[in-house]
Amino acid sequence: MNSRSFQFFGGIVSRVNTKEKVVALTFDDGPSKKVDKILSILNEENIKATFFLIGSEIDKYPDEAKKLVVSGQEIGNHTYSHNRMVFKSPSYIKKEIEDTDRLIRKIGYKDTIQFRPPNGKKLILLPYYLEQNNRKTILWDLEPNSYPEINSDSDKIVKYVLDNAKPGSIILLHPMYDEKDITINSIKGIIEGLKKKGYTFKTVNQLLEMEKK
Repeated sequence: MNSRSFQFFGGIVSRVNTKEKVVALTFDDGPSKKVDKILSILNEENIKATFFLIGSEIDKYPDEAKKLVVSGQEIGNHTYSHNRMVFKSPSYIKKEIEDTDRLIRKIGYKDTIQFRPPNGKKLILLPYYLEQNNRKTILWDLEPNSYPEINSDSDKIVKYVLDNAKPGSIILLHPMYDEKDITINSIKGIIEGLKKKGYTFKTVNQLLEMEKK
């Protein structure tokens, strides 16, 4: 048992329980100057993904953040500073999340804002805050970037996702600070490969709605 699979308060979502061949493609961090490259692929494939953005990076790259909203992508909250949310005071946690919520609204996003903690870390105070505010902890069940032997090769990233995706999977990629574009170059292959397997892509909000039915 670890802090990614257990918490005392609130709900954790790593994968949605469904028999339908649907997945959510999610991106952590940023925005950054890589937004145009990522959007070009998503728009070409007619895919909507969920971007968990860092508040301080929205401050730094507001135009890139607005591009995501204009293109119809889903925006999530990844805290303001991207500091780990363990052993932090309630006031610190509240400010990190609510400041970022305000920035997300400021760039024009109007839908439900889901939350993902930095590094997936959440112990007691953060989950308690989320539960009190009727928010879930959104995690993932596929993270190819976490394996060094896979992360260094676009084709290996694609293969890992295609081999391991299941109905309701939440896929996590980190392309925003990808200097060599290794992860970015895997996005198209992941989308095309999963489409060939009969999968369709949903946002996290859409997956959660499916689970309610």
